[in-house]
Amino acid sequence: AGLIFQAEHPVILAGHSAVRAHAAEALTKFAEQLKIPVINTMMAKGIIPMDNRYSMGTMGIPQRDFQNVMLDNSDLVIAVGYDIVEFSPSKWNRTQNHKIIHLDVRPAHIHSLYQPQVQVVGDISDSLEKIAVRCHRENEPELFFRLKKLMLEDYSAAESDDGFPIKPQRVLHDIRQVLGQEDILISDVGAHKMWIGRQYNCYHPNTCIISNGFASMGISVPGAIAAKLIYPEKKVLAVSGDGGFMMNCQEMETALRIGVPIVVMIFNDSGYGLIRWKQEDHFGSSCFTDFTNPDFVKFAESMGAKGYRIQSAEEIIPVLEDAFSQNVPCIIDCPIDYSENTRLSERLQKMDAWIAERL
Repeated sequence: AGLIFQAEHPVILAGHSAVRAHAAEALTKFAEQLKIPVINTMMAKGIIPMDNRYSMGTMGIPQRDFQNVMLDNSDLVIAVGYDIVEFSPSKWNRTQNHKIIHLDVRPAHIHSLYQPQVQVVGDISDSLEKIAVRCHRENEPELFFRLKKLMLEDYSAAESDDGFPIKPQRVLHDIRQVLGQEDILISDVGAHKMWIGRQYNCYHPNTCIISNGFASMGISVPGAIAAKLIYPEKKVLAVSGDGGFMMNCQEMETALRIGVPIVVMIFNDSGYGLIRWKQEDHFGSSCFTDFTNPDFVKFAESMGAKGYRIQSAEEIIPVLEDAFSQNVPCIIDCPIDYSENTRLSERLQKMDAWIAERL
């Protein structure tokens, strides 16, 4: 309580263990009562609703993003259910200038850049409630509110772009219009995961499942099947790159055989988009990341599923709505414009100066 009282700019870093412990309600109440902004890892999306004023979005992409700036401006990090495998401390505490409170059901892992001043080990919700009654804060985090406003402006810049192939920002914006707040998106691993982590807004925990940490490709189709079996009343969308889909596409037969009407959207760039992105960031060019794909519409039809091919940005919402009305699994082939990856990297390299001009 003393560390929280003394801190001028505390930040909560929420991880997946808080989701697993069903601590979303307690965390949101804690943040609102003590006026502390919350940054979540990719595996904790929805732990606090994105439309809550204290929700500062998701960190986890390789580039320096708004959340890194927020952490740089904090003097205390309250790590709630955070596991270092989700997002290494070397990405946010390289200079070791943060005091850290570790709050989880288990002690902190050993890491030279993650050395908590205090560890609170026990039931997460109970710990948050007991700390909150011993703390009081008056000042609102105005700097973080201004940073969030800039962040949302940046996120929305291409949401209505009609270009083709389609920008990932536009696809994710339209997906959010079709899926309800309680519906489920399962993300595979690839460049699309970075865009989902960054720009797909969530309002409840476990409504966006991202394979992070060890980050296994091929999770989306079997993950969506499992989610639909557990929640048959919800829309379940698997979002995958073409590489990830081809690693486990045979599981569409399982979905058909057991009668699970999931929808799979393939971000199709005929390549390993994330590897290409990293190569271009590090070396200025890429190699050995391109491959050819089958006709995904014919692939779906050959298995008894329904196939769609997006041919313009205006088709995204009606195609998704039609796919979710089917009683068989569906595959949507969506040509994606991953030149946006390089543009994002270039923009984020200049982000500190961009923010400084606007604050």
